[in-house]
Amino acid sequence: MSTDNRDSTIIAARARRDPGTAGTAKRSEVVRKAAELFDAAGYHNTGVADIAAAAGISKPTLYHYFASKDEILFWIHEDYMDELIARQEKRTHISISPSACLLELMADMLEMTETRPGVRVFHEHLRELRPDQQEHVRKKREVYQDMVETVIRDGIARDELRHLDPRLTALGLFGMVNWAYQWFKPAGPLRSREIAYLFWDMLLHGLGEDHSQT
Repeated sequence: MSTDNRDSTIIAARARRDPGTAGTAKRSEVVRKAAELFDAAGYHNTGVADIAAAAGISKPTLYHYFASKDEILFWIHEDYMDELIARQEKRTHISISPSACLLELMADMLEMTETRPGVRVFHEHLRELRPDQQEHVRKKREVYQDMVETVIRDGIARDELRHLDPRLTALGLFGMVNWAYQWFKPAGPLRSREIAYLFWDMLLHGLGEDHSQT
């Protein structure tokens, strides 16, 4: 598929999803209900009829909003990345230290693990998307990774952080917070922000014994 054709499919999906204010709430509800079903039953075990029933609409009506199940999956990925990017973009306009910004970045990802349905399919089903959709999502993931690496580089420049490879450090950060979807329980003893603070402390200070009080 040519670049123009790939772009046109994404644009067409946007046009179906966002033709204006009318229908936007219903589209968002369909995505949310689908995400909940994907989490509960699995992506492959959930059909379009299941999604339509959960959203309180008919299958033909669902196809008015989305061309296919994989398009709904695409919007789960799209919305997830858009939210993370938007939160960090807002921080670029305020005064915040790099180390504090890292805490907020980790809190963002863990909070979305706690509160947003579809986090499992976001992490496990990128390959279910069409190649053009995968490319689009990967570009946004790269944008977000660049944001995190920029914060790390800034921290190194300010002598807040050790001179470690920014890319590997960012990947280590992602490994800590993204795997949480496998074990995090919203009803557990710790909230997502508490876990973010513990992970942030480990990232910045490691596991060595604290001798500051001796």
